[in-house]
Amino acid sequence: MSGDGSRNWRSLLAIGVHLARAVTPPAPPDAGASGTGSAEGPSCSEKLPKGKPRPIVSEKFSSRGLSGHAATLEVVVEHGKGEIVLPSGFRKQTEGPAVRALEAAGFILPDPDGGAGPEIHSDPSGDKMKTRVRIRFVPLPDKPGRHQLTLPPVPITISRASGALITACTESHTMVVDDPIANTPNPEPRKNPQPRRQLERWTAAEHVVYASLIALAVGAVAAWLIGRWMRRPKPVPPPPPPRPPWEIALEELFDIRHAGLIKDRRFAVHFDRVSNSIRKYLGDRFGFDGPECTTRETLSLLRMVEPGILILSDIEAFLREADLVKFARLTPSEEQCEQALNLAEQIVKRTIPEPSELARSDAGTEMNPPPAEEPRPNQPGDVP
Repeated sequence: MSGDGSRNWRSLLAIGVHLARAVTPPAPPDAGASGTGSAEGPSCSEKLPKGKPRPIVSEKFSSRGLSGHAATLEVVVEHGKGEIVLPSGFRKQTEGPAVRALEAAGFILPDPDGGAGPEIHSDPSGDKMKTRVRIRFVPLPDKPGRHQLTLPPVPITISRASGALITACTESHTMVVDDPIANTPNPEPRKNPQPRRQLERWTAAEHVVYASLIALAVGAVAAWLIGRWMRRPKPVPPPPPPRPPWEIALEELFDIRHAGLIKDRRFAVHFDRVSNSIRKYLGDRFGFDGPECTTRETLSLLRMVEPGILILSDIEAFLREADLVKFARLTPSEEQCEQALNLAEQIVKRTIPEPSELARSDAGTEMNPPPAEEPRPNQPGDVP
């Protein structure tokens, strides 16, 4: 419906008021009314400004209809662009002279809220406007059978740009009204139609479903994130701190003492194991590869240790005696084996660092690091 048609609900009152005035008892011919109508039916008074032509009004109404079925009166009014047809719109009428007059003529106005209300459409046509008004009337004869009913003239009000009102009347329309079952022999009442399925929107269930879907999606994303976090690369725990070399050396010497090598008279093996344990200890203690260094290289590295080693002479005596047993095939006595084991234990115990040196070692400084020395080839006469 157009913008002009939005006033259709208010214009029904205007039509009702005009119908109340138009549908009146027959007036004598000399009543002096300037309008259309007849002495046998209702009349409608037209009001036109002096010197102004009557608006062009064309109308259409069906000549046949069925009792109880709406018939549409279509009126087309050509007017100026500044004029408005039915300015008051339509309004619902349930009682009053207009309704009683229509009922006396055998017509009623249907309830606009039922979908059969009046309609107004306005469209431009050159320098003019065309307004199409559709008004529905329901013929309801008081007796069954075929009847001829006359729809009384309907007033159409037009508001000019100056504010003056023009009232134009439609013509009377006669229609033949039949019963809906007039052509059905021996009609029988029809059964009630089947009930139609009613659909109700369950908003609470929709909210629950949407919330469940959102929770499921959030849970899936959270589970994926937690899984990735659980499978993330974890830092490797730091290894336990290495055991001090003196503890390892004392344990090895303790095992050698209780290995029973002297009792079994395996003196060379006993001497060799004691020598290897001391060489390994010296390398770990002062920062070089003890088992792979010769006696000369070991003593040279030990002499460069700062502060100096107090028992360096005892270490040199032990290493040279061990070389004689290993390389000169000298078989030590039981007493020499005991003395070598005791001297090895004294070397380890007397080279254990002081607590201050241990503190520096824990802070990341190496204990007594030997200075770098370029390797040199073995010279003739070197003891391996």
